[in-house]
Amino acid sequence: MCFSCVLFGQKSNQDGAQKATWNGQLKYRYVPSIKEQIKNGTFVHAKVDERNLYAKDKRTKGNKVVPGKGLPHGKDPLLDTQRRSTPKRIRSTSLTFETTNQTSTPSDPTGAVGRDYYIAAWNTAFRIFNKDGTPATDAADLSTLFPGGADGDPIVLYDSQADRYIVTEFEDNPNGFHVAISQTNDPVNGGWHTYSADSFQTGTFPDYTKFSIWSDGYYVTANISESSGGNTRTGQVWALERDKMLTGGTTASIQAFTLTGMVTSGFYSPQAFNVIDDNLPATGHATLVYMQDDAWTGVTSDHLKLWDVNVDWTTPANSTISAPTEIPVSAFTGVFDGGGFSNLSQPSGPDIDAMQATIMNQAQFRKFDTHNSVVFNFVVNTDTASELAGIRWYELRQSGDGQPWSIYQEGTYTAPEGRHAFGASMGIDGAGNIAIAYSSVSTNESISLRYTGRFHDDPLNTITALEELIVLSTTDNPANRYADYSHLTVDPSNDSDFWFVSEYFNNGARSNMVGVFQLTEPLNNDIGVTTISAPTDGSLTDSESVTIKIRNFGTNDQTNFPVSYTLDGGTKITETYTATLAANTTADYTFNTTADFSVLNRTYELIAATELTTDENQSNNSKTVNIITSIQHCTPVATSGCNIDGIKRFVLGTIDADNGASGCNTTGDAQGYVNRKDLMTDLDRNDEHIMKAQHNWTNNPDGETLSAWIDLDDNGTFETSEQVITANVFSVANALEDFTLTLPQSANLGKHVLRVKAMDNTGSGDINDPCSNYAYGEVHDYLVKIIDRTLSIDNVILNNAELKVLTLPNNQFNFQLTTDYSDILSFRVYDILGKTVVFNNVSKNGNKYEYSLDMSYASAGAYIVKIGGKTNYKEYKILVE
Repeated sequence: MCFSCVLFGQKSNQDGAQKATWNGQLKYRYVPSIKEQIKNGTFVHAKVDERNLYAKDKRTKGNKVVPGKGLPHGKDPLLDTQRRSTPKRIRSTSLTFETTNQTSTPSDPTGAVGRDYYIAAWNTAFRIFNKDGTPATDAADLSTLFPGGADGDPIVLYDSQADRYIVTEFEDNPNGFHVAISQTNDPVNGGWHTYSADSFQTGTFPDYTKFSIWSDGYYVTANISESSGGNTRTGQVWALERDKMLTGGTTASIQAFTLTGMVTSGFYSPQAFNVIDDNLPATGHATLVYMQDDAWTGVTSDHLKLWDVNVDWTTPANSTISAPTEIPVSAFTGVFDGGGFSNLSQPSGPDIDAMQATIMNQAQFRKFDTHNSVVFNFVVNTDTASELAGIRWYELRQSGDGQPWSIYQEGTYTAPEGRHAFGASMGIDGAGNIAIAYSSVSTNESISLRYTGRFHDDPLNTITALEELIVLSTTDNPANRYADYSHLTVDPSNDSDFWFVSEYFNNGARSNMVGVFQLTEPLNNDIGVTTISAPTDGSLTDSESVTIKIRNFGTNDQTNFPVSYTLDGGTKITETYTATLAANTTADYTFNTTADFSVLNRTYELIAATELTTDENQSNNSKTVNIITSIQHCTPVATSGCNIDGIKRFVLGTIDADNGASGCNTTGDAQGYVNRKDLMTDLDRNDEHIMKAQHNWTNNPDGETLSAWIDLDDNGTFETSEQVITANVFSVANALEDFTLTLPQSANLGKHVLRVKAMDNTGSGDINDPCSNYAYGEVHDYLVKIIDRTLSIDNVILNNAELKVLTLPNNQFNFQLTTDYSDILSFRVYDILGKTVVFNNVSKNGNKYEYSLDMSYASAGAYIVKIGGKTNYKEYKILVE
């Protein structure tokens, strides 16, 4: 079926073309080469820890959602077309490598491949790599290119026609952005032409800047949704004078335009079309695209909006931006959790931001002999009942430069096994094959990076390639924000290799991974290790089993091939996998030879590999993991018994362990010691807490004593200063008894081990020694998370705030909260089942917060509205009739 033949004509907005809103000159600065800066000592190394280096918090406001409004209600209408497609296997990655390993997230991963190098950037840093994945430089702070500034949100580009590398970032003082262009095609040994931010005059902070290459300029969009001096600057695009910038021209200029007719009341991200190769279109008609969701206020039906910019660098007064052209599309829902930013569940940890209302980085343009194409995507909620994230993707075509655009094909892709697919980036190679690389997650599987695609002659509107894995996280994301964007580019050397970068989580840290792949058939002989399953972080021994997962990526079955592992560069252990591994299957293998991980508080490097002599792809043979052996706390034991002595039930906060029955609680061979560090509760260091415990020595209720410690400095030792309950004697048996637990006011925030010891005080043993053995009793270890709510917005006192609610006709409501508080507050609406139907963040305007709520499409019934933080808020019930 050719959707473009039936549905997708264009409709022009009635407003006419607009002139540029202003123009100015860029401030030029020459920056010496990386090599010279290293030699002269001016090279700035990347920060080791970037947790506190974000210039601004992105995505603070969402689009205004109208509950019940918008189509489809239920499943995405394009899913059936996708499910009827015939899947095809494709080749695995030819290269993977990490660009950075940090503690902060999101990392703003970006990178571009050129003819000789790959440049990756993240947060406030960048690094240049050779094309085999080896570093060509150290990781550099962005201030290496932009002296005095390293604010973040970098975007890396490769201008293929000019053979030049580009690194950009935003700037918040003054508001603007920086651009650096390599002087030559060698970004290591050549200098840089840079253009500073103080001449951009954006009027407000240019959050979430996105850059694109066109024949007559570099084009920039940003999430600007505030007013400045009474003039709303929502929906701006800037054109930078490419020709002069490439040569280091000191008079290069900038022009600004307004994207008229774009509906958005919160976060948004349009994209200018980006030329992916060296075949530039004719000058003019630089096109921008944004999606419009009919679930938002002010949008009647789902559609795409396009704008054309025509720049006259000689006479800026002649420069124009067109009125928006609307292209109808198949219905989609781009809303998750009422517009909130906590959406996609992991196995553990907070829900992840799906990055809704965003044309993902980038909209990639390519010229062909018979037409021009552009591909792009955004996340959609493919099932409004269960909230499953999928990728709505498009290929638009035009018959020639400057001609009208129309939808050639569109589709909705979902990942297998019920996983979410989101955070995608697309590209199109020289043959017309389309690749989509993306992130995936579910309640059963941590974040992974994967790719799929379609061949140029596949049936329209379908993704046919069976997804391939780039990397699977070993731990979950500790935050709800994730990546913010990803980046896929095409290698100009062959016009067929796709280079993708995004973030994943490994051994408790965030890492950025590059995966290189082609859309081509699998090799005949290709196997490799995909996962090292065991051992994992923790307290390990001198005889740990090593278990790996092996995949046959090829088309031939394989048997009797060598597998090996190496620990910390020591002697290689080689064994033989004797079973048959069929094509496109995986299998686990546990080595007969164990490994020594007995040294505590150490990081081991474990490398496992397949060694098939006929393997045609060596890049995916091995897998490397770092395994951290944790600090081990002492494990005292009961030397005589623990049937009725010790702790038969334990309650603290959300922890409620054991049922009160007699019997020993024991971990392993340690009688009377139980490791319950899989259980955790929060403890506010400002509060007094009640711990409840029970023993069952009914003949002597006060014959048991209890003490407790918290390892607040996490050094593996329970010091006297860390004892939070000291030798408290029980007074009852067979029932819970209260014990008061008081934390030091200066207790370190975060997760710590809680030890509770209860023992027969008539027998041997020291109740105030956390490590000594005892005759009768038990020792339990739990985890507690020390928090401080006084440091959180949730503890802001709103009790004196005044909330006014105006009930208007047609189920319209106006909320006004008057308070002395001035930071952003959240606005939430819940149905009677507790589902979030509206979420947004609200800024103070004058002396109050105000939100107009449209419930005219919502189902009749009662709803709860909360304004404030998570635990401290004003609450109001509304009735929709």
